[in-house]
Amino acid sequence: MWDKGPVTQTIARRLQEMIRSGELKAGQKLPSQRVLSEQLNVSRPSLREALLTLETLGLVQTLPARGTFVLDPAARPSQTTWRYDDAHDLRDVFQSRLLIEAELCRLAAGAIAPAALDTLRAAATAFEAAWNAGDLVAHVEADLAFHRAIAQACPNRMLAQLYQTVQQLLTETQRQPIPNTDPDRMRQSIAEHHAIIAALARADASAAEAAMRDHIRNTARCAGVSV
Repeated sequence: MWDKGPVTQTIARRLQEMIRSGELKAGQKLPSQRVLSEQLNVSRPSLREALLTLETLGLVQTLPARGTFVLDPAARPSQTTWRYDDAHDLRDVFQSRLLIEAELCRLAAGAIAPAALDTLRAAATAFEAAWNAGDLVAHVEADLAFHRAIAQACPNRMLAQLYQTVQQLLTETQRQPIPNTDPDRMRQSIAEHHAIIAALARADASAAEAAMRDHIRNTARCAGVSV
């Protein structure tokens, strides 16, 4: 499952660039997945996953029996469909994320190395830059890198491995709020990342845990749920 990630992200970035450049215009229907996979020289499963990513980000919409269409930025839905609704409720996933990531952050505070802090700072910078550039795919990738770096810094390897096993679900909660994120909320999210880094850097476990809890709760609220 995980080895498909870089491939699908590459496809998602390519399609996003086609939309941003105007090669794929707002309202335009995309070719069928068979045709599009041949045009891009990628597998259909990887293409399908990339399209699901773009749909969560509010860039395209798939309509039953009609196909997939590029969304007009001015008319994007404020809330996109939660793609795992048949298996896990969105609130349940955010609650699980709150428990897992807050504890990861608390434990990492006493163990994180300077190099890992540098990784977090670079991810936070990329997170902000990608948002300002309108590159939503890169924005989420930077967000994922930020949270993954904290998990990797956690000395409890069992907990870190648990994070990895559910990472696909957690990553989707990071994409889910994007269409409903206004500039004020994004400024707040950027500040929350820096607050987490500051707490980790001074080895303040309680503050790191609290900062992560605040961040996840605010992200959940933006996605339309309360945890």
